[in-house]
Amino acid sequence: MNTSPARLGGIAATRGQPGGVTPQDYRLLDGAGAKALEAGLVNGPWYRCQVARPTLKALMQRSDARALRDTALWFALIIGSGVLAFMLRDSLWAIPAFIVYGALYGGSSDSRWHESGHGTAFRTRWMNEVLYQIASFMVMRRPTVWRWSHARHHSDTLVTGRDPEIAVQRPPSLVTLLLNLFAIKSSVDVLRQVVANAFGHVDPEEASFIPESERAKVVWEGRAWLAVYGAVAAACVASGSIWPALFIGLPSFYGAWLYVFFGLPQHAALPENVLDHRLNCRTIYMNPLFRFLYWNMNYHLEHHMFPMVPFHALPRLHDEIRQDCPPAYASCWAAYKEMFPAILRQRRDPSHHIVRPLPSASAPSISGVSA
Repeated sequence: MNTSPARLGGIAATRGQPGGVTPQDYRLLDGAGAKALEAGLVNGPWYRCQVARPTLKALMQRSDARALRDTALWFALIIGSGVLAFMLRDSLWAIPAFIVYGALYGGSSDSRWHESGHGTAFRTRWMNEVLYQIASFMVMRRPTVWRWSHARHHSDTLVTGRDPEIAVQRPPSLVTLLLNLFAIKSSVDVLRQVVANAFGHVDPEEASFIPESERAKVVWEGRAWLAVYGAVAAACVASGSIWPALFIGLPSFYGAWLYVFFGLPQHAALPENVLDHRLNCRTIYMNPLFRFLYWNMNYHLEHHMFPMVPFHALPRLHDEIRQDCPPAYASCWAAYKEMFPAILRQRRDPSHHIVRPLPSASAPSISGVSA
């Protein structure tokens, strides 16, 4: 199926901004979603690279042993850095110790939340669920809300008015990006929603992608989170110290910079409203430490195209399809060097986006992008 550039361009109506993109277009209610549906972009026919069925079946095999090993090491590092930070609490050396603790607690929990949410981290279902609930709390993402939000993100990746997880909307707000470097804006919004959920309220936009049968879980999760935060606050009052919050709660803020650093290049400054993950996702080569912290989500194009392939098999999947994809970025620096100037340009020209080169023998299933 091919969708013409003219139809795709109609998604971004010309309403006051160059290229026609406004913040209102990103609303899940009364945004550009109806135009996306009309253009055939909702649950559309995404391009998929060819992978032999036996090969794909082998790549999709999950492993409890691999995930247990990595998860045990991850928790050991969190506990170890936390103990070190506590022992150094009366010294300036506590600052770097807490930086490490926060990065492990509030930063690398993002990839654990993500992989267990897909149900691919472990072979055993309950293990995925336990890790998902713990990591969701650590990264401050309400479990049921984000389970369904992320499902929409995969079905309608970067489709304006449909994808609730577009991190850099056009025109970009540098203030929002800077605030979210330490989760100041995003997590304050989460806390507001947690309180609302605890009192039985579900946001109408979130209700647009959460099945009615799942909304009671949102309420009970909000109450559970408030209970934990209440216990931490009580511990702070009882001890006359902020130390308890520095270990539970605040690391979700001061450690957020790591998942922002890793996650921002996933899609930022790439085209919206295309049905080809080779055009709207990045794969970035990373060193072994970064790959452990990020659980191989640097192979993001591969993950979006084949989301049921577990984290440990993504490098092999990359080797299988790399000839049909744009070249991977050599490093995080290479990705940021291209991405950040494009974000700055989008502030004055929201229609601007980076065009990734496709192999000459290949063609995207969608040839147009939003204006």
